[in-house]
Amino acid sequence: MQITAAISRENESAPQLETVELGEHLVDEVKVKVVATGICHSDLMFHGPFGARFATKPMVLGHEGAGIVEAVGPGVHGLKVGDHVLLSGNSCGHCASCHTGRTVYCDHMVELCWCGCRADGSSPISQGGTPVSGVFFGQSSFATHVVASERTAVKVPKDVPLHLCGPLGCGMATGAGSVLEALAVRPGQSIAIFGTGAVGLSAVMAAKIAGASRIAAVDVNKERLELAREVGATDIVLSDGRAGDALKRLEPHGFHFSFITASPPAVFDAATACLAVEGTAGFVIFPSAPWVPNMQELMTGGRKLQGIIGGFSNPKVGIPLLIDYWRKGLFPFEKLLTEFRFDQIADAFEQYRTGKVIKPILNM
Repeated sequence: MQITAAISRENESAPQLETVELGEHLVDEVKVKVVATGICHSDLMFHGPFGARFATKPMVLGHEGAGIVEAVGPGVHGLKVGDHVLLSGNSCGHCASCHTGRTVYCDHMVELCWCGCRADGSSPISQGGTPVSGVFFGQSSFATHVVASERTAVKVPKDVPLHLCGPLGCGMATGAGSVLEALAVRPGQSIAIFGTGAVGLSAVMAAKIAGASRIAAVDVNKERLELAREVGATDIVLSDGRAGDALKRLEPHGFHFSFITASPPAVFDAATACLAVEGTAGFVIFPSAPWVPNMQELMTGGRKLQGIIGGFSNPKVGIPLLIDYWRKGLFPFEKLLTEFRFDQIADAFEQYRTGKVIKPILNM
């Protein structure tokens, strides 16, 4: 069938809408009509030079899709036509990580999510008979329809606002899951969160849910810091060169946790320096330049650095949990969203890239 998709090509500032062909779904796959999709930092990275390390262009990106199942393939047992679904990352279902429910650490995550093809090397997307890299994170949701693995799709209740909740499949799950599961923040503990984009603000909300006694949000953007206070931060710290002193005044003995969502090496320095003895700094982003941690500081205080992918280990468990928190008014993620039409994708990319919006949503 012919569909509209946003194609990423070399040397273009944003994906462009084009007509492509979507092939038939295979065993264990579903066809989904996309209602809306979020734009995530990973989409910006893979649209740029970073993506060329893994997949060839042209490529259809997008990995925070939400939509309605239109067809199911043989072997699909948990979904039916008409179901509402959020799309998250793909996984193999067979490796040790998948068997223990930690699907975001699947042994085959790179091949199944980043390389632009199914496990058999095929892509469901083509243009004029030429294959186009697809199934990004198992979905490629910058399109009006997708073919996705059943493992990628999480069924959600039909009263959930489908046009808004795609980011629960990645950005919001990364921030919230990092706090609730990866770092496992407990009542009475403290956390400093560096960066108040969608991931950082989701972490703020999750830290409040976890019962953290002090939640310090650190950023250069005063407006976002005020939003951080609105959604749960107990303290806000302007990152103006004196953030370290401000954090020291808040927690003289250091924070139990810090969480890094911004890439400057100075942020990594501050996030490790503010830790208490045996504290942990979680990070979900690479330093933007070579960075060497203070090993003496880490070793003598028993402090740790913890890399985190995806937040929750299993989206099929974590996403329903976030929806439940949203129903109870504890996870007001809608405050972070700005909606665009699908044909405004270039504008949405630019506003996201420049920080004018926190989390853009493309409505199909």
